[in-house]
Amino acid sequence: MNFLPRCLSYSECSGGAGRSEIRGGESSNGGFGKDGLLWFHDIGNCGSGEYSMAIVQANQVLEDQSQIESGPFGTFVGVYDGHGGPETARYVCDHLFRHFQAISAEGNGVVTEETIQRAFLETERGFTSVVSENWHSRPQLATVGACCLVGAIYQQTLFVANLGDSRVVLGKKVGNTGEIAAIQLSTEHNANIESVRWELKDLHPNDPQIVVLRHGVWRVKGIIQVSRSIGDVYLKHTRFCREPINGKFKVPPPLNMPILLATPTILKHPLHPNDSFLIFASDGLWEHLSNEKAVEIVKSHPHKGSAKRLVKAALHIAAKKREMRYSDLRNIDKKVEFKKNANSKVLDTVNLYAYAVGFKNLEMGVIFLSCKEVSCQKHHLEVGRQGQIQEVP
Repeated sequence: MNFLPRCLSYSECSGGAGRSEIRGGESSNGGFGKDGLLWFHDIGNCGSGEYSMAIVQANQVLEDQSQIESGPFGTFVGVYDGHGGPETARYVCDHLFRHFQAISAEGNGVVTEETIQRAFLETERGFTSVVSENWHSRPQLATVGACCLVGAIYQQTLFVANLGDSRVVLGKKVGNTGEIAAIQLSTEHNANIESVRWELKDLHPNDPQIVVLRHGVWRVKGIIQVSRSIGDVYLKHTRFCREPINGKFKVPPPLNMPILLATPTILKHPLHPNDSFLIFASDGLWEHLSNEKAVEIVKSHPHKGSAKRLVKAALHIAAKKREMRYSDLRNIDKKVEFKKNANSKVLDTVNLYAYAVGFKNLEMGVIFLSCKEVSCQKHHLEVGRQGQIQEVP
């Protein structure tokens, strides 16, 4: 049995296989593979062109999720960067696109900014209900959240919606020069950005501790870097900011209004013939690669394996910062033994990359998407909860 991270879900289009199978780290169509705790799908076709996907794990449980959906509406891309646990990102991966479909169907399939915003808000309401229903048995769900980056291509218009600090970068041809410019399309919500701090201060004028600088990093209430997310309901509703959640997540009362928002920033971009490709990725990639470097890597190689190539480039740079080699990371055993107390030892499964390099936020999800319209016939493949690949009609 071969396993992949849950919710590497995608749609195959005309000309692609209706089903992918993994054998020995390679798929029957040459696309799916696994390298340590790096999972990837090297090449596929969807409603907007070729795509590739990659996710690398850096926590005990994979917290990042990614998906591509394709159908009559066009193409839907999602990168969900979980924090505090995997539950919110998994919930978003299971529900956000469904809400998007249902809401767009109400408008006869038309996609607008309102369609996407409503889908985000419905997903937020749904996860808040899950936290409420499980409050007595799993109160820690109140402290789990996810940054959400979505791209929806409808009738040659790209809608980008973002919560948190993931990013989408457009590679755009510069005339007939052969050069490709890197253009960031998303707006980030991270307290280390000055405009975000001003926004928070404007929203909370009576709270001098709304942003706090600790160890050179700005954090909202001294706890979290992002100012918008799905989940993190302990910073949105008073009823969840109390025992029995961990004391480090508590903020002084009163919590008169949500500290974090679940309203995405949405950009509308008409696709141009010079728009070559898009890179959707969580912040783990952008910590190590500039927009320009990422675009250069994609430009300099065939499209096949672009997402995996970007992830590996970031890992090489991360290793170099620690005066290590990438090969050193891959050779470190994934099982790290540590003392739980004086009398017992347990095995903690951690990502070999993150353990070696010392970065907890090395986990990243990346989707590469070329900007080419093709006719497609929907085949929706998902990786199930136990890792099995399944086709969904």
